[in-house]
Amino acid sequence: MKGVMIQGTASDVGKSLIVTAMCRILANEGVKVTPFKSQNMSNNSYVTVDGKEIGRAQGIQAEAARNEPTVWMNPILLKPRSNQNAEVVYLGKAIETYSGREYREQFYEKGIEVIKKSLDHLEEHFEVVVIEGAGSPVEINLKDREIVNMMVAELADVPVVLVADIDRGGVFASIVGTLDLLEPKERKRVVGLIINKFRGDITLFEDGIDWLEKRTGIPVLGVLPFMENHMIDGEDSLSLRSQFSTKKKGTLDIAVIHLPYISNYSDLEPFLYEEDVSLRWVNHASDFGQPDAIIIPGTKSTISDLKNLRDKQLDILILQHVKTGGHVVGICGGYQILGEELIDVDGSDTGESASTVSGLGCIPAITTFYEEKETNRVIGKYHKDTRLPTNQQVEGYEIHLGKTVFSNMGCSFLILDNGEEEGYFVKDGQIIGTYLHHLFHNDEWRGHWLNMIRKRKGIPVQEPTYINDFKDKRFDFLASQMKSHLKWDLLKDIINQWSTR
Repeated sequence: MKGVMIQGTASDVGKSLIVTAMCRILANEGVKVTPFKSQNMSNNSYVTVDGKEIGRAQGIQAEAARNEPTVWMNPILLKPRSNQNAEVVYLGKAIETYSGREYREQFYEKGIEVIKKSLDHLEEHFEVVVIEGAGSPVEINLKDREIVNMMVAELADVPVVLVADIDRGGVFASIVGTLDLLEPKERKRVVGLIINKFRGDITLFEDGIDWLEKRTGIPVLGVLPFMENHMIDGEDSLSLRSQFSTKKKGTLDIAVIHLPYISNYSDLEPFLYEEDVSLRWVNHASDFGQPDAIIIPGTKSTISDLKNLRDKQLDILILQHVKTGGHVVGICGGYQILGEELIDVDGSDTGESASTVSGLGCIPAITTFYEEKETNRVIGKYHKDTRLPTNQQVEGYEIHLGKTVFSNMGCSFLILDNGEEEGYFVKDGQIIGTYLHHLFHNDEWRGHWLNMIRKRKGIPVQEPTYINDFKDKRFDFLASQMKSHLKWDLLKDIINQWSTR
């Protein structure tokens, strides 16, 4: 197979971003390229055009490569449901929930089989495969049955580039230590080093580059700058913290309830580019303050996160906010939490059968969880009773367990293309519930919702911010920045020489 694998000295060193950039660089050079990650652990997922679920990072990387994302690009997705258990999404469909030990003991052979099948499929349809690893390749306690780092490099027979994050410190020790812990045959695969997230004067690091190359015998292929606001969707809880860490003082204060098992937090990223919006996470009652609006995001464990919310007494503050006319939006699991009751007959959400809990009661609806998960891309228009422009299209996707049914008459939010009514909309949008992920990526809708809040706050309304127009430009900008700091021709030569050796 012709390709390269990007591995890291740790999680969140920038592997996903580098793979995204490489996919766009190669695509711009006319190469038919595809991303691949054998096993992804993330609750931030992507729904393919055929209604299958893969890791969000691979969906974005495929877009950068100008390809339609498919399950072959990420055949195994692990979605954490607790500290011990994760749902296994196999070729886009949820099949089982395992503990860590059960997964290692019962799934390993099946995992190897589907990885081989996926690599064969991609090799047949693409010229170059850019593979992303996970975490570190030298997690000694897991290494004997790993299916995401050096094992995949061997199955694909591709060279490896090791990435280290200089921003967190200890870059020399992390590189040398990782190489030292690799087995000799694995170390021979490492053909280059990349230093990521560099800030400051590069001339002050030249001695460090020389030392690394002499100490390891491996060329440093690039020192990449720290890129803020790159607008490329993140993947895991670490990227969530780094991506939303920039504090911005905006006129509008939007509080996001930070649920322990939050999923698809990319729903919130468009707010980072609204100049007058301050987006902040609320972990505890002391963080709550006096927000203009609250968003309760999606979650992989609705009932568990509802309990956590109550334990922190955030439910009291949310209800007080609603009582005083404050805006609130619940997305997916957040929508379910806003309802009256949640019924888990088979233990699909909690793992315990016959569980029933009361919701916050802001929406007159009952949610019943079922075994089968809904995963669909959807298009709809506003319900006529919302008094929003009914000719305006809204796009997004659904990933959820359970069905929500109104216990009393209420206004639906959307009419989907299949004729079904979706979501809840009341009091001119003061309370909204929907299963539609990426709702706020619809620029016209996001602008309208923010203007509702601006009017209530007594400040001027604004025209929508059209961020989606810049999506392809973001990929090209990222590719240009990365390529200018990489020894790109040398990296291509290494890939070509390896595949023809």
